[in-house]
Amino acid sequence: MIRISGLSHSIAGTPILRDIDLTIPRGGITALIGPNGAGKSTLLSLIARLQKIQTGTITVGDLTIGTASDQDLARTLAVMAQSSHVQARLRLSELVSFGRYPWNRGRPGPQDHARVEQALERFGLIPLRDRFLDEISGGQRQRAFAAMAYVQDTPYLLLDEPLNNLDIAAARDLMSLVRDMADTDGRTVVIVLHDINYATAFADHLVVMKDGAIAAQGRPDQTVSEALLEQVFGTRARVEILQDRPVVLV
Repeated sequence: MIRISGLSHSIAGTPILRDIDLTIPRGGITALIGPNGAGKSTLLSLIARLQKIQTGTITVGDLTIGTASDQDLARTLAVMAQSSHVQARLRLSELVSFGRYPWNRGRPGPQDHARVEQALERFGLIPLRDRFLDEISGGQRQRAFAAMAYVQDTPYLLLDEPLNNLDIAAARDLMSLVRDMADTDGRTVVIVLHDINYATAFADHLVVMKDGAIAAQGRPDQTVSEALLEQVFGTRARVEILQDRPVVLV
């Protein structure tokens, strides 16, 4: 599991996270949701060690962020960041293969090549494998970055808004893959989502954030209500239960 204790963070003197205490369960999908500016991506980036912890502690399994070695963390925690800057003239298969670096240190062997092939097939990227990144759509790039994180073969997987640039079919396909990674592969997935209905449809556990603090958490059916939408998101909408999961009607 991921344990967060006394976590606070400021940017340019502005508080972004305020004394967060949170335990993210091992296994399944935990979705971080909340309005813009709630601190979701900042929290994920601190777990992912993309930003330095200012106050508080984070442990992933038995590893403590800030003291554990980069290699140990890279073999435990894979990250798909919200924005990734890579060379446009990189082929898609080359991008995915970067996920194997924590294991092969830049010297891939037969097992690494086999894992990349499996990832390309699982994410439906075989037809695009030799295309350059500037020759594919934004949604296809999203899937390639998700495949790169997947092929890192870590027990924990962090995804920051992976549905950006995806149409409804591609978004559903990617979330189904994420669900399968949790169910079949036993991965612990922590994902930042803006669409609350994707969160309630696919996640096991929700963490609702507002103004840098935890406003609510629990199973989707325990958490999402019309009162929560008004209190946290500042909007009135009807919530109905469909197949034991809440759906927000707009």
